[in-house]
Amino acid sequence: MSKKVNKLTEPNMRLYFLLAAVFCAVTLWIEPIFRLVEAGVMALTYVYFRRTAQKRREGIQRYVEDMTDDVASAGKSSMLSAPFAMMVFRPDTQEVLWSNESFLQLTGMRENLFDNRLEDTLPGFPAQWLLEGKSECPETVVVNNRHFRVFGSLTHPSGRSGARGLLALTYWMDVTEQDELRKKSEENRPIVAVLMLDNYEELMKAGTEAARSSVLAQIDEKISAWVSGTQGLLCKYDRNRYLLLLTEKHYNTLLEGKFSVLDAVRSVVTEDGVAATLSIGVGKDADDYETLFKNAGLSIEMALSRGGDQVVVRNRLDFEFYGGKTKSTEKRTKVKSRVMANALGELISDASQVFIMGHKHADFDAVGAAAGVCCIARKRGKKAQIVIDMDDNAAGPILKRLAALPEYKDAFISGSDAFIKAQPGALLVVVDTNRPDFVESEQLLDTCNRVAVIDHHRRAADYIENAVVSLHEPYASSASELVSELLQYLVPTSSILTAEAEAMLSGIYLDTKGFSTRTGVRTFEAAAFLRRAGADTSEVKKLLQTDMEHTVARYKILQTASIYRADIAIAAPTEPQDRIVAAQAADELLNIAGVTASMVIYPMGDGDVFISARSIGELNVQLVMEALGGGGSRSSAAVQLHDVSVAQAVQMARKAIDDNLEN
Repeated sequence: MSKKVNKLTEPNMRLYFLLAAVFCAVTLWIEPIFRLVEAGVMALTYVYFRRTAQKRREGIQRYVEDMTDDVASAGKSSMLSAPFAMMVFRPDTQEVLWSNESFLQLTGMRENLFDNRLEDTLPGFPAQWLLEGKSECPETVVVNNRHFRVFGSLTHPSGRSGARGLLALTYWMDVTEQDELRKKSEENRPIVAVLMLDNYEELMKAGTEAARSSVLAQIDEKISAWVSGTQGLLCKYDRNRYLLLLTEKHYNTLLEGKFSVLDAVRSVVTEDGVAATLSIGVGKDADDYETLFKNAGLSIEMALSRGGDQVVVRNRLDFEFYGGKTKSTEKRTKVKSRVMANALGELISDASQVFIMGHKHADFDAVGAAAGVCCIARKRGKKAQIVIDMDDNAAGPILKRLAALPEYKDAFISGSDAFIKAQPGALLVVVDTNRPDFVESEQLLDTCNRVAVIDHHRRAADYIENAVVSLHEPYASSASELVSELLQYLVPTSSILTAEAEAMLSGIYLDTKGFSTRTGVRTFEAAAFLRRAGADTSEVKKLLQTDMEHTVARYKILQTASIYRADIAIAAPTEPQDRIVAAQAADELLNIAGVTASMVIYPMGDGDVFISARSIGELNVQLVMEALGGGGSRSSAAVQLHDVSVAQAVQMARKAIDDNLEN
């Protein structure tokens, strides 16, 4: 402090006295008397300057000391009487060193507070954030039913004996009222839900008028009982639709009950044995009712596209899914197929280019559906090109047959080449997938302004939006079935190439496991149409045959299988496997008596682990695989896991199965 004061009170006078000395030396030769007078004056001036500077320094130092004492006194007084709680402790020893009156009132420990450790005074108080350099506790601290935001800082005090360790000074701000207001505000946020009977038409077809009225009355009673304790507003605004307005608090109650209304409505059965099913679309986390209702409508569409009998919630960022464990029933109409066929035909006619693209690692269904769309384009006078990786697919035999046809000369193109060739008026038809991250070329998908989607998989949260034509039917067995149905309205059987008909039939055959699963009336109608178009079932069987090497590899996978939860077969080979062989092994496991679901979990050879899942029972493998980041359909799904071992993947799969069956 004294050094700083000296610098303030003693300006640099050395230059002035040096100049005076030089002046005396110069005048030495002129007059000695004059020289002595000058020296005396200079000496007196120097003495006067030193005494004046000393007095000034002492005055300033006294002022600074007084001011410092006043500030320190004021600081101590304010800390003791501060309106918010303050407390000092040692982070290393957890020793409480000091607190003000407000903190004593906060803890209620007015006696022996300073003899306690922090964990005794405030059990569970997180102090690590201070050591991490943060100025605010990341979580609210609750003390005696009061909520506090805690701020703090670390200091390194030192005394006469040197360093005295690390100290933490904390400030406690009571935010109980604010938290209560926030909680009430969150609990009272509005939520809009749309409830829809999935199979209303089917319910109304059977029985007498009185029976139909009784069924509807039972459904109304079940729904009304479900919402009776929510203080919500329920009204029926269409023959099969209900609107429900409620708050976040009561919605959470329904959520905790796992939307029991789904099971309640499912218990209503007609005289013909048809069970009613309900889908619910929920809109939440929006600022106005218009947006909430719009999101509820999007949720209903998502629920129906995933098979119905489930709840879909649209929050601020994403979709949430609940239910969806029952088998889907066929709800398509030929009117819709005819409308979609005409719309797709017009799009192809107007397009400057036509690209057809399936999913990565294309299988027989993707290639078969693509071949059917090629046939439509050829009938409309357009040369379509199929975007596919000819080296990485699961449909080699049928691709080889199609590539040998003159109609398919230069028809197959890579994703990068299609991206370069694409023009503004190009049409992209996506088949056998609805997820943008699953397509063969995401670049091409982003480039094309006009996109049509034909798919049978249940819609995922991330799906291709803004498609000009979207034929999305989760009730269909395969994309090939959907395309063959469109062909009936656009192309005569004589214009369909035999190889195209067999490609589509092989896709249907593969996805239905030989017409044993996901097979409806429309499936057999599509197969009959393809048979009339020239498809030979024996040739289809040959296309699906595997060689001896793959057969041996498949049975090696089966040898690693074990039974989980009495009816789920899980095979986990430790050696890398061919994707096709693994999928065939998963299908083969379903032939074991008592097995209703199967999984083959195997390494890919690049550090990833792949799971191929199948089901013919209660387990919805799509929901199981979605929990792990994958997707598919109810009876066939898959996922690719990164940075996990086969053993870890098995544990993850088992947990996902347990969560699905228990929730």
